[in-house]
Order: sequence, then C-alpha cells, then structure tokens
Amino acid sequence: MTSLTVRTSLSPAKPRVDPAAGVDLTNGWAPEVWLGAPASGGLALPAANPTLAWMYSPRCVFFNDDHLVAADSGNHRVLIWHGIPTRDGQPADVVLGQPDAVSEGRASGGRGPENGVNLPTGVLIHDGRLIVADAWHHRILVWNTVPKIHGTPPDLVLGQPDMSSVEPNAGGDCSASSLYWPFGIAVIGSTFWVADTGNRRVLGWTRGLPAPHQPADIVLGQPDTSHREENRGEVVGHRSFRWPHSLTGTEGLILVADAGDHRVLGWSPPPDGDVPADLVLGQPDFVTAQEWPYGPQRGDRLRFPYAASFDTTGTSGGRLAVADTANNRILLWDGLPADGRAADHVLAQPTFAANGENHWDAVTHDSLCWPYGVWLRGDRLAVADSGNNRIMIWRRR
Repeated sequence: MTSLTVRTSLSPAKPRVDPAAGVDLTNGWAPEVWLGAPASGGLALPAANPTLAWMYSPRCVFFNDDHLVAADSGNHRVLIWHGIPTRDGQPADVVLGQPDAVSEGRASGGRGPENGVNLPTGVLIHDGRLIVADAWHHRILVWNTVPKIHGTPPDLVLGQPDMSSVEPNAGGDCSASSLYWPFGIAVIGSTFWVADTGNRRVLGWTRGLPAPHQPADIVLGQPDTSHREENRGEVVGHRSFRWPHSLTGTEGLILVADAGDHRVLGWSPPPDGDVPADLVLGQPDFVTAQEWPYGPQRGDRLRFPYAASFDTTGTSGGRLAVADTANNRILLWDGLPADGRAADHVLAQPTFAANGENHWDAVTHDSLCWPYGVWLRGDRLAVADSGNNRIMIWRRR
C-alpha cells in the first residue's frame, strides 16, 4: 500500500472566488472531516485487507443526528458510525455484509448472499430501520433496527423470493415487484421510492416500505410494468430515463438524478402515475441529453449526475446539492431551481468552468474525484468521494 503522511485535522480552506463576479463560489462551505483514505497530496490505494478506517470506492452516504452510514461499495459492505464522526480517519463502529472488519468480496467473500452484499449503492435510515440497496444482488435489504454488531443479518428482503436468490428481476420477466440493479432509495412523504436502474424506471410504494413481493403502486419511466428499455425505447423525453440512479425530495416534490441522460428530472407534486416531469436541470430542455465532455463547463450543465439531495432543514426555501460526477464537483442551488437555472455555488472546483479530477493536480481536502453520492442536512454535507476512496464531510461556516 502507498506510504502516506497523514494530517490529523483539516486546515481551513480558502474561499473560492469567481474572478469575474467577485463572489465566494463555495458560499462558506469547507471540508470538516475525512473518512477512509487521507488527502496527503497523492492517491491512496485501498488496503489489501480492509479495515474499519479504510474504504474502496464508496458510492453512497447518509447521516442523521445519531448515525452516519456509508456504502463501501468496492469492499462489498456497509459501514456504520454511531454518531457523526468528529475526527479525521475515525474508524466505523459496525460493518455489515461481511463477517468482520477485515473481510471483503462479493456475497460475504463467497460465503453466500444470505448475509452478504454485492456492490451496495444506496443507504438510508428511516423510522429507525436501516435500508440498503444491494444493487448487484437486485434487491433491497432491511434491518428493523440499526445494528450494533458486525455481520448482523438483515430482517427483510425485497425484490427476491428469499435471502439466497440474487437473479435480475428475480429470475423472471420485469414486473411491478421485481428489481434489476436498484441503485437508489428514498422515503419522500409517505412513499418509498426505488431507482430501479437496470429496468430504467422508478418505482413507488405509497404506503411506505412494502411487504415482500408487494407490487409497486407507481411506475415512472416506462409505459407499463413489463417494459425496461432505455428512454422507453424512444428518444429522450419528459417521462423517460436512461440510468435513474438517485432520488430526493420533500412532501411536495421528487427529484430523480438520471445520470445516463446527464440531467435531473423533477415532479411537483410527486406523481401518482406515469406523467411528464415538470422540471429539468442540466439540459436546456426535456428532449436533449448532451454530455458536453470537452471545453469549459457551466453551472447549468451536468455530466453523469449520480446523486442529488434536497434539504429544507433550517432553510426557508430549501437547498439542493447535486453530485456532478464526471465533472468532479458538487453543485449547490439556494432554493428549488424550478426554472432550470444554473447552480448558485460550486464545491471542489475553482470555477464553474473547471472540471478536473482533483483539479488535475494533487489530492487535497477540497478536491473530488468522481463523487457518486451526496447527502445534505442543514449545514453539513457528506460526499462519497468514490475515486479518492473516502467520505468527505463539509460544513457551512
């Protein structure tokens, strides 16, 4: 493993100032704590044997007042911290999906899927229950309480007939109760939503977390429950997805990060059926899915946005964060950009035009490399900085 000099705390980041407008592009956000690989100037290779303090390509993060949870996707496990971590490199308290803190590998290191995971990519705590999107096992796992012991088995499985089954769409045809690469999960109002990425759709259960085998009440992105083509087998439009990957929203809003079409789609109020979206971010209209991979970027463009998080905690109009993954940055909007306007702030890049991995330079505490996950709550923002094998917690000061 690469030899590293580790700093024990973060030094304050200097504000990023737009040279044209003379405004602080970060709006006071600065790195507070790192978890996983340190930022000491060079890329850190993941440990050959994982520990509770190291991660490999984490793709999702969640926190509340009591816990922080990370999908340590490359190590095929979920890490839990009891309380918000307060020091750099703080080890997790609990590991799930593996029998101990040093094991890795799909399906609990080959021991089987009954108590193992395969590229987990969504994590959430709701009403005291831990919910995990076990994407490459094509299922959702539920723990009725947040575990305190390594390797605690889940209490419930959704999308498969039992704990040992792991076939796409449960080994059959696509249906209202089957899953294929479910990457994202959310509870918005009383509805439980799943980004069923491999089926190019979003499923919703209006009475919350469903019982096993219960069909979804809402299907977005496809004309019926049996279809699964990219963009409905048509050109990109108001009601289609290529890779729906993450969901967020409030009682009167749902936003879907459609990474493959380089956009975020929104419905207000959340739909009860297959209806056109009201809002698009990252594209000039609903029928464009351009990537813009070359040249300077802008605050109204997105490249493979894999995650979004909308928060109303402590803010009157809400605040939206989008992980603009291929541009190696986080975009922030003050309030809901219902008109599709450009972002107000940018993190991890010196300007809206820049998009380099780690600024095309050394790894630093305020740089990112392919951020896949983001969770915003009040004045804290957690980012799954996948390419740097770490979670970064930012705070607005």
